[in-house]
Amino acid sequence: MKAYQYENAKDGLLLQDIPIPEPAANEVQIRVKAAGMCHSDCHIVGGTGDAWLLKRPITLGHEVAGIITKVGPNITGYQPGDRVAVSQICHPVEERIWTLGIGLGFDGGYAEYAVAPISRLRHIPEGVTFAQAAVATDALATSYHAVVVEAEAKSGRSIGIIGLGGLGMSGLAFAVLQGATVYGIDIAKAKLEEAKGLGASECFESLEEANDVVFDVIVDFAGTGATTVAALSSVKEGGKVVVVGLASPTIPVPANILILRTVTLVGSLGASAEDLDQVLKYLQRGAIDPSLIEVPFHEIPASIDILAKGTDAKGRFWADPSKLCL
Repeated sequence: MKAYQYENAKDGLLLQDIPIPEPAANEVQIRVKAAGMCHSDCHIVGGTGDAWLLKRPITLGHEVAGIITKVGPNITGYQPGDRVAVSQICHPVEERIWTLGIGLGFDGGYAEYAVAPISRLRHIPEGVTFAQAAVATDALATSYHAVVVEAEAKSGRSIGIIGLGGLGMSGLAFAVLQGATVYGIDIAKAKLEEAKGLGASECFESLEEANDVVFDVIVDFAGTGATTVAALSSVKEGGKVVVVGLASPTIPVPANILILRTVTLVGSLGASAEDLDQVLKYLQRGAIDPSLIEVPFHEIPASIDILAKGTDAKGRFWADPSKLCL
């Protein structure tokens, strides 16, 4: 079968012919119907995130959904024909087992077939597409966890969302659904209008414009370093800043801001299985409707390059390897 594999930053993603993987005990084989492209792939292919990989060469693609085609020994609850998504479990932290992470610990979804442990599978609810389920496993679930779990979005809580890209816009939507009073911050004016359409109370091009807002929590989906420092300065005393974005390798935190203002600073990575379940329910109800852009299988490397350059993609890229045409 055809697969996009990564071994080093010099060579980048390479299209290879590799054997179709066979499921072992407690594993299933999946015909991949949707594989989402993520900024994490940009970091890996660019060489700054390849330390996350436990195997080389490895087929990338960690947002995966498809149809079970084979099951290994000792399988209950799943059978051929089932529509499934492969979760990336990061919470609780004790269950963050990278060897069980598809596209990170073992071969992922930029291929016609993949195998996955049943401990990481989730049935896709009726009415949810493969593309929606794939991006739900990481992009949407990550946004949900940061805003609902870490930022504790709820009625009466004021939350700022910095960076209204794919994750940030989804996070804003989840915060609105929880009843929080939500403010969007982004330098792109078009995104501010979209955020208002999703229920944001007000939007700003910078936190400096939001001087009159008392933020209980600010979630930084940009993570440029400067955005985090601005958030620490703008959140209320005793407030909280949640950082999701990895645009900068370091965060220069002024001690007087962090300590004297008694601000809590936390990082948020990924989500729990329960977070993903909630996201799938929202998708099934139509409460969220992420913008998704299908690209041909052969354009996966170019799409990752577009993400790495920061080009406005107007949605989440995904490909269907089962429609392989080269």
